[in-house]
Amino acid sequence: MKIKMNPQYPSVDDLRKKAKGRMPRFAFEYLDGGCNEDVSITRNTADIRKVQLQPRYLRNYGTSSTKTKVMGMEFDAPFGIAPVGLQGLMWPNSPAILAKAANNHNIPFILSTVTTMNIEKASELTEGKAWFQLYNPVDDEIRDDIIDRAAAAGCPVLVLLCDVPTFGYRPRDFKNGLALPPKMTVANILQILGKPTWAFNTLRYGQPTFENLKQYTPEGLNLKQLGAFMDKTFSGRLNEEKIKPIRDKWKGKLVLKGVASEQDTQDAIRMGFDGIILSNHGGRQLDAAQSTINSLKEIAQTYGDKIEIMLDSGLRSGPDIARVMACGAKFTFMGRSFMYGVGALGNKGGEHTISILKTQFKQVMDQLCCERVEDLPQHLLNE
Repeated sequence: MKIKMNPQYPSVDDLRKKAKGRMPRFAFEYLDGGCNEDVSITRNTADIRKVQLQPRYLRNYGTSSTKTKVMGMEFDAPFGIAPVGLQGLMWPNSPAILAKAANNHNIPFILSTVTTMNIEKASELTEGKAWFQLYNPVDDEIRDDIIDRAAAAGCPVLVLLCDVPTFGYRPRDFKNGLALPPKMTVANILQILGKPTWAFNTLRYGQPTFENLKQYTPEGLNLKQLGAFMDKTFSGRLNEEKIKPIRDKWKGKLVLKGVASEQDTQDAIRMGFDGIILSNHGGRQLDAAQSTINSLKEIAQTYGDKIEIMLDSGLRSGPDIARVMACGAKFTFMGRSFMYGVGALGNKGGEHTISILKTQFKQVMDQLCCERVEDLPQHLLNE
């Protein structure tokens, strides 16, 4: 489709700066921050950008194609929109904006269990193409019902989240009252009053809630009670015993998100997963974690022909996507980049962010004289 870009914001960093000025501080810091001292979030991007690619100028080169196949489907570019919790808190109606943009551009959109739009709406906006990330419930009946809803909605891929055995220690969220249980402070209210566009859109679309979980949540809970219910109902811990009934029940593609080691990769293959997403939750869970690109370098060489390997955490540009693909990833996902886009440009933010990433990535392909995405590893400059 035709590329739609606002020339005032030609990079994700430009979008981030604009979004910071339009979002209440508590919402922006929830989006932008990592855990503890932000070491992991910084390391992810820094290590990706150490990767160097080598062009081949004097070869018989035609034209490049950014089309990419993963999970048995073809997409127009090798990146998609990662699952993000509480999207509507950061920017009102943002999951719907991003789902529609992803569908228009033929890239995958992953809906989180704990975001602010339900499976059924995501399916409607993506014509049944949305992937769904399951944050595993403690209650087997709730788990099975959510899986049934995802299947009924036509979701082709179920993504199991494994990297949240505990909530990350996020100092800004504690200060802002966005830890569980959440609370709205006087300072937060004053911040909202200073961001009229955000406030107006929140009034228009309603206070953000966990839309996927409404039918399982007792009525009349205040924020503190809701936090306690969420903490009791959902467990981020996964093991083979919990995975087996999900694998048996789900008939579509199954992906494990949050993998960071060769041992977990081996287990994922043995348990019958179709793919893994190497991730450290965007640097939000373990500040001492290895960067995702370094995990990829270790895992892709040995297991790349045994399971489809994808990656998120740390990517902010088209060149970043090319670097990661050259290191052996089959596909990439980004979360913050797209949320900066909607925070900066509202309803146009999804289309704009996808467009700049597509344009940047295509330029890298053309500059390398690389015709196919799967040929990018041939341009990796070995360290």
